[in-house]
Amino acid sequence: MPTTVGHTDREGSGNMQFTLSEEHRLIQQSARRVAREVIAPRAAEVDATGEYPEDYFQAFREADLLGITLPQEVGGADAGTLALALAVEEVAKYDCSAGLMLLLSSLSTHTIKFFGTQAQREEFIGPIARGERKGAFCLTEPDAGSDVANLQSRAVRDGDDYLISGQKCYISAGPIADQMVVFAKTDLNEPRSLNAFIVDATMPGFEVTSIDRKMGVRGVPTGVLTFDNVRVPKSRLIGEAEGLGMRGPLTTLNSLRPVVGARGVGLAEGALAYALDFARERRAFGGPLTDLQAIQMKFAEMAIDIEAARLLVYQGAWMVDQPDFGPSKAHYLSMAKAFATEMANRVASEALQVLGGQGYMMDHPLERHYRDARQLMIVEGTSEIQRVVIARSLIDRQLVYG
Repeated sequence: MPTTVGHTDREGSGNMQFTLSEEHRLIQQSARRVAREVIAPRAAEVDATGEYPEDYFQAFREADLLGITLPQEVGGADAGTLALALAVEEVAKYDCSAGLMLLLSSLSTHTIKFFGTQAQREEFIGPIARGERKGAFCLTEPDAGSDVANLQSRAVRDGDDYLISGQKCYISAGPIADQMVVFAKTDLNEPRSLNAFIVDATMPGFEVTSIDRKMGVRGVPTGVLTFDNVRVPKSRLIGEAEGLGMRGPLTTLNSLRPVVGARGVGLAEGALAYALDFARERRAFGGPLTDLQAIQMKFAEMAIDIEAARLLVYQGAWMVDQPDFGPSKAHYLSMAKAFATEMANRVASEALQVLGGQGYMMDHPLERHYRDARQLMIVEGTSEIQRVVIARSLIDRQLVYG
């Protein structure tokens, strides 16, 4: 695996490089150990039952993997997004749900990390980083997914509190979360009135209305969450005052798009490795499948895809960790997310094809990888939205070729 990536900025600001640090390698090794000892033996069962794997969560907590991107002063490791991508890649080789579990610790807290007060960071990030609580990120609504500006959840000021009402859907870990970052408007006619609030699952008026029946990634439940005049103290409005606007959800999503890509890279690596082991043992036409040039070409294409995606993901994660991280880097993060997640779908399909009829059977993990991969092109911004971001950067000359 490459340890250094170079990228020349189109604006000529110099060569950007990263090298995996000793801390990166230790986190990668720790995640690999958990993946092999805890996740690999249980992945098929978790998929079959659809039950949240508490043993995964406990293993992550014991290995200090839940607070990788979160501040040290509240119990996190503050090791950065690249470190999280490395850990997610390792566990997603065996179970894409495990990769999502690691990602969710950051997704459910990054809005607080970037925009919250110090008191909010201490009170609400610390328990997530230490594995004492589980969190969720509540943005998507029945009539507003990619169209974030059209969110209809509302937050009405009532003395020193806010009353939050609305419905959120497809919320990963929503049914089992202890606390949630919930996006709502103080004025439904004004997108800039969007704000974020920290809501506990025990607050009156909150209800898990339904739990989704999903095609894949079954280890992390998603569902519909209803907020009916949930009273939230003003101290739980993220930031010093109203006015967070679109930068709240977009900054959070941008910061983790490469990590979604890392789920794809890990899944693809696991699929390729399994198919290759099978092909070495399976005999056809007088020899192992690996003697057939058609099969060799499939493996070569899969390897090329994985390495290209890995470099985009690592570069994107590295960019998030730099002091100048902001909207000007969004197109690179979208490239990493779009390419790596679509790559995972291609590799899962081709790996399954190598096994032929056996690959379609539940006796092998490739049909699960195939189902799990399909989620990745939808969550945290669809592939189509990523292309909108990239196209706009070209049109606006943020990204210049030639």
